[in-house]
Amino acid sequence: MKQYGLPKSCLLRKTWQFNQVYRCGRRLRGNGFALICLTADQPESRLGISVHRKVGNAVRRNRIKRIVRETFRLHRDIFPRSSDIVFTVRPEFSLHGMRDVRDAVTKLSGQN
Repeated sequence: MKQYGLPKSCLLRKTWQFNQVYRCGRRLRGNGFALICLTADQPESRLGISVHRKVGNAVRRNRIKRIVRETFRLHRDIFPRSSDIVFTVRPEFSLHGMRDVRDAVTKLSGQN
């Protein structure tokens, strides 16, 4: 049993869930990424990650997804509460580590 893992119930996994957030959610644009947030009836937030193929090869895209998931797991307080969140990554996104993602999301949340 994983003690510190991110449970699947905290992730958006179905296409219809992503489409619902895209269609009805509020967009917060950052430098090379965007957060699309939709208030949900659930007590905790759920995260979905969308990385375009133009960002790089599969290794780079999967590394970005791992870092974003880990940031969400450790720093839930910087993400909108009780929401379904889609973290979309554009080709101009630069990533050097988890601290960069945390700082970018904190800056974005502080603006709105």
